[in-house]
Amino acid sequence: MVRKATPGDLDAIAAIYDAIHTEEEAGRASIGWVRGVYPTRESAADSIANGDMFVLESEDVVVAAAKINQEQVPEYKNARWDYPASEEQVMVLHTLVVAPAGKGKGYGTQCVAFYETYAREQGCPYLRIDTNQRNLAARTLYKKLGYREVGVVTCQFNGIPDVPLVCLEKKV
Repeated sequence: MVRKATPGDLDAIAAIYDAIHTEEEAGRASIGWVRGVYPTRESAADSIANGDMFVLESEDVVVAAAKINQEQVPEYKNARWDYPASEEQVMVLHTLVVAPAGKGKGYGTQCVAFYETYAREQGCPYLRIDTNQRNLAARTLYKKLGYREVGVVTCQFNGIPDVPLVCLEKKV
């Protein structure tokens, strides 16, 4: 079940971030994030406070989280979107994370399905996502789910320099 995150979910979300940072530092994952820079417990707390953090639970345990809102980062202006859309027509999925122990269980797909339904319910037919170019797992998932890569924008992203940011979109 996907639901809006509450302050009581902060420890679980931060633990997922920590586990992903550990996987990356050990060379078992390639996400492009940096521990202590992004994502952090503080960034999760801010998203919870803003009301745009959602979590996926399995057997009463938070196994995935994502920030969903209409905030398009400034770098999106440099992407060649196939669908020109007004800001109020676009929903964005940010920082989708799945606990490494839940890899391969379909949690990422469930989160994206929720995102698509949520966007439609909010009257947003244009979906946008970004990910680091080296995050092949995310890029593969998004492609499988019908998202098209529209380009790569190199930028400083969430405090991390020289990120090749892949921009993806889909119309629902």
